Amino acid sequence: MSRISQPDPELTHRLSRRGMLGVAAGATAAALLGAAATPATAAESTSAGAASGGRGRPVLPPGRLGIQLYSLRDKVSTLGFAPVFAELEKYGYDEVEFAGYTQGSAGPITLAQLKRLARSHGLNPIGSHVGYYADDPNAYTFAQNLTKVLDDAQALGLKHIGTASGPFRYGSTVDAWKRAAEEFNTYGAAAKKRGMKFYQHNHSDEFGFASDDPKVRLYDVLLAETDPDLVFLEMDIFWAYAGQFRFSIRPDGKPAPFDPLRYVLKQPHRYPLFHVKDGVSDPSNEFGYRMVDVGDGDIDYQKFISAVSRLRGERLAHHWQTEHDQPTESFTFARRSSAYLHSLREKKC
Repeated sequence: MSRISQPDPELTHRLSRRGMLGVAAGATAAALLGAAATPATAAESTSAGAASGGRGRPVLPPGRLGIQLYSLRDKVSTLGFAPVFAELEKYGYDEVEFAGYTQGSAGPITLAQLKRLARSHGLNPIGSHVGYYADDPNAYTFAQNLTKVLDDAQALGLKHIGTASGPFRYGSTVDAWKRAAEEFNTYGAAAKKRGMKFYQHNHSDEFGFASDDPKVRLYDVLLAETDPDLVFLEMDIFWAYAGQFRFSIRPDGKPAPFDPLRYVLKQPHRYPLFHVKDGVSDPSNEFGYRMVDVGDGDIDYQKFISAVSRLRGERLAHHWQTEHDQPTESFTFARRSSAYLHSLREKKC
């Protein structure tokens, strides 16, 4: 398969996403325009299937493939949600995860209408990213407007509501992360009362070390200090492997290897959601990878998804959301990524 390199500066990713998350939900959203893009071809699907090498059970659990709509923000902003959802239905997606409920579109739409629109195309709204905190007391964040955030999530019928912001509100010391973890516990308790799960989505910095104790990995503080019944994790697999590349040696020079998959296998119940994004290994890149369409990179998704899904009682317990921060052509990314993941088959033991 072709490998198309993309720039992936983490800071740009965060800032652009936070800009989207700042849009108040329930205000204005997509103009419901009818449009269509090129559907997935049988030839591409067949080629991907041949590459996966087998006729065993599909690696991807049924009904659990979603997409983070941030990847399609250009199409939503120009076409509206309706034609985007129609394309995702054709590509075989089951779920959608929001990153703001307007994404720059014009034209009024209520959250109830957005929910019905998604489901009319066979798409289950599974989660949404909202900012953690902001200086503006009126900001649409968990810290500033928790009730509104949960009201909107409930109106959409979401089972998960989370943030892609790291727990750096008070700094990068152990105590700073304990303080942030306590706030996450509060959000998790409030979400649980509504029948939802609060979750945090990682980038690579979460796998770094505490500024006051270089032996302590910050991600371990987050896991230890949050209540496992209240706070869940959405592992962004690309950024986790970028974290592995960046932080497998402590600041004092001592080795500190870790495996993202081992985190999940140790506590699978804490990871209801995943971001499936791919990268080509590139040690010259500060993150160790160049982001590409799913299936074009070096992250072994056959191994990763199989390992999680084979755990007893876990096959249908997780949701796999494709994502690309800067796709060359977003519909093409969505189509090819779905075709690739659907083509993967279990290897015979």
